[in-house]
Amino acid sequence: MSKKNIYNLLNAAPKNLSAITAPNRPALTYEALIKHVDRIGGQLAGQGLTNSDRVAIVLPNGPEMATAFLAVSSFMSAAPLNPAYKQSEYEFYLEDLKPKLVMIEEGSSNTVRQAALKLSIPVAEIKVLKNAAAGEFSLFDTSSDISLPSENTEALVLHTSGTTSRPKVVPLTQGNIVASAGNISNTLKLSEADHSLNIMPLFHIHGLIAVLCASLYSGSSICCTPGFNALKFFDLATSEKITWYSGVPTMHQAILLRGQRPGDAG
Repeated sequence: MSKKNIYNLLNAAPKNLSAITAPNRPALTYEALIKHVDRIGGQLAGQGLTNSDRVAIVLPNGPEMATAFLAVSSFMSAAPLNPAYKQSEYEFYLEDLKPKLVMIEEGSSNTVRQAALKLSIPVAEIKVLKNAAAGEFSLFDTSSDISLPSENTEALVLHTSGTTSRPKVVPLTQGNIVASAGNISNTLKLSEADHSLNIMPLFHIHGLIAVLCASLYSGSSICCTPGFNALKFFDLATSEKITWYSGVPTMHQAILLRGQRPGDAG
């Protein structure tokens, strides 16, 4: 199958293989992931959203953040935002991005709710059922059909750091993401036998493309953690049978220091 967009990328893998895992959760297979993506895409379409719309995602790191990004970006543009932002920061980014919807955790007290209300942007809470597979959730009760986007359609929008000036919007197309994921996957020689450990934030391009999408491009699986914890790294890597991970230098240093302690490196 030609991988021209994110949806094609997900459909290219054997359906029975695990795609998303998380500690103490049933694994989500590629077949279940595609059904989830279809379901959430349809629920967004049921609210009137189309391929040209943006959806802001404000969720903690973990499997739901990963599948929320995949579901949104498979049909429209995902705008993941740091869940640690202040309300004033959310107001800036939401006003700049103009999303049609903001997705948050059920019962969340995150200040993005107040920012969205101030800007008259609807907020939707993801609903995770008890014993659901890693990453499975629901948004709305109604659904509509939605078409697949072209490879030139915007799929992800991020901001530059803004260290020297006002942060700039950086849009990435379906084709951009698939090509980048493919290049990383091929360079690392990833295969269906691999299982990655994501310790990177999923509101940055590193976690989203270099870990999540690169893993899925190869038909391999990814363990989505709540975030980086050097104290738990080796136990988790062992229990999950991790074959690779990616991080920034400070993470590598913390892992190396932890590994020097007797018994910690397994």
